Amino acid sequence: MKGNGISIFLFLVLSVILTSCSEHNQADDSKIFRLNRYDNISSLDPTFARTQANNWVCNLMYNSLVKLNDSLEIVPDIAKSWKISEDGKTYTFTLRNDVYFHKHPVFGKDSTRTVVASDFEYSFKRLTDPKVGGAGSWVLNNVENFKALNDSLFQIRLKEPFPPFLGLLSMKYCSVVPEEMFQNGQDEFRKNPIGTGPFQYQLWEDNIKLVLRKNPLYFEKDEKGNSLPYLEAVSMTFLPEKHSEFLQLIQGNLDMMADLDPSYKNEILTPLGGLNPKYDDILDLHKYDYLSTVYLCFYLDDGNPVDEKLRQAINYGIDKPKMVKYMMNGMATAAEGGFIPKGLPGFSENAGYDYQPQKARELIRTYQNEKGKLPIIQLTTVQEYADICEYIQAQMAKIGLNIEINVVPGPTMRDGKSTGKFQFFRANWGADYPDAENFLSLYYSKNFAPEGPNYSHYKNERFDQLYLNSFNVSDDKKREKIYREMDSLMMKSAPIVPLFYDQTSIFIQKNIKGFSMSPVKLLDLTRVYKTNN
Repeated sequence: MKGNGISIFLFLVLSVILTSCSEHNQADDSKIFRLNRYDNISSLDPTFARTQANNWVCNLMYNSLVKLNDSLEIVPDIAKSWKISEDGKTYTFTLRNDVYFHKHPVFGKDSTRTVVASDFEYSFKRLTDPKVGGAGSWVLNNVENFKALNDSLFQIRLKEPFPPFLGLLSMKYCSVVPEEMFQNGQDEFRKNPIGTGPFQYQLWEDNIKLVLRKNPLYFEKDEKGNSLPYLEAVSMTFLPEKHSEFLQLIQGNLDMMADLDPSYKNEILTPLGGLNPKYDDILDLHKYDYLSTVYLCFYLDDGNPVDEKLRQAINYGIDKPKMVKYMMNGMATAAEGGFIPKGLPGFSENAGYDYQPQKARELIRTYQNEKGKLPIIQLTTVQEYADICEYIQAQMAKIGLNIEINVVPGPTMRDGKSTGKFQFFRANWGADYPDAENFLSLYYSKNFAPEGPNYSHYKNERFDQLYLNSFNVSDDKKREKIYREMDSLMMKSAPIVPLFYDQTSIFIQKNIKGFSMSPVKLLDLTRVYKTNN
C-alpha cells in the first residue's frame, strides 16, 4: 500500500499547488498526467541529460534550436528557419521572437524575457565548459566556433562537413538556458531550473516525486490556435519496483507505463503480444518502433578471435523470428537485416542473415576440415538477458556449436566490453540522433573501445573510406546508399550477430488522448489531454 500512500499524498500536494497558483484553474485529475520512473532522475539540467529518465523530463522543460518529429524529420523549434552554406560547414539559424523563459525573479520586474541568439551562445559555451562537467560536450566536438550575429541570428561553423549535425542539435544537451540563473554559480539553477518548455519546474523530492506545472507563456499553439499544453501538470513518482508500477497502473493511479518487465509480462500480454483481454476496459497498448539494435558482439582483437566462418554460422543458425514470437511475446522485430535498425534511413533487409541452419552446418564443417576441433565459445551476458542467451545456446547445439554462457553483474559487463575482456557478449545500441552514421560509427577503426564505441575492434579500410566519404555527401538519398553499402560490407565479416530491433511498449489509460512516442524514445506531453470516459 506504500505506492497508494504516495499517490494520495502527491494528489493532495498537487491540489494545493495548482489551486494556489491560479484563481481560475482548479486542480483536478483530468488536468494532471501521472507516471512513474523506476530509475531516479539525477539532474534537471539539460547538460546532464545522459539517461533516459533525465531526457524525458528535460524534453518537457526545455527547447533547442531544432527538434525531431515522429517521422524523424528535423523541424523548427526555437529556430524558425536555417541556412546551410554550400561547403556544408556554416549553419545560420533565424530565431523566433515570441519564446519566453519560465518566470523567475532573476529577470526583474517582468519576471521573464524573450530568448535571443546570445542565450544560445551562452548555453553552448556552458555545454563545452569543463568546469561544468556536462555529459554532452561531445556533441560540439566538430564545431569550430559559434556566435550570435544579432538578437535573432545564431551561427555555427563546423571544422568539417557533417550532414547529421542538425540531428545532434536536436538532442536535449543543446537546450537553451538563461545566463542570469548562473550569475552566482550553479546552485540557483539546480534549485530552480529555468527553461522555455511546455512545463516548468514546481517541486522535486529526490527518489519520491517530481511535479511540473503548465508554462502559461509557452509559444506553441495547436491547429485551432489554442495554447499548448492542454495539461495543467505532470506528476512523476519514483517507485523502484517495476511490479509496483504495474499495480499502480491497473489500479488507475498512473496514466501510463513504458516497456515490459518479466515480473508482469505474461500477466499483461497474450502469448502473441496483444493486451490481455482482462485489461481491455481500462488500458490501451501502443507499440512504437525504437531506434535500437540488440546484438551479440565478437571481440576481434584478442589474438585468437572466433573464426569468421563460425561467426557467420552463428548468424545463420539462430531462428530470430521464433525467438521474438515466443520469448518476447512479439514485442520486437527480428533483425534479419544489418546493424542499422528498421525505420532508420539506410536500413537494408538484405544486409544481414536469415535463418538457414543447413548453411550454418556447412560453414562449421568447412571450418573443421580446415582447422580441426571446434572451440567452446563463451557468451557473456547479464542476468536480465540470460533466457535469450540460453535460447541461442540451444539453437547452436542443434548446428553443432558448443556455447558456454557466462552471467556477470552489470558493472562488470560494461567494463568488460569496453576493455576487450569478453570474447563474445550481448550488447545494444540506441540512437542518440536520427542518422545511420550514429550506428555505423561503431565500426570505424579510429573509434576502438575504450576511447570510442567500436567494441568489436572491427577494421576494414574500405569501410573507413566510405565512412569518411559520407560526410561530404549532402544529398540524403546518396548518403543512404553509402550507409547501406557500409552496413552490408561490415555484416559480411560478421563481427556481430544482430538479434532484434527494439520496440517501445506503452500501456496507457483509455481516457488519454493525443499521446505518441518518437522513435528516439523522448516523452512529449505537449498535446496530451484526458477525456471523461
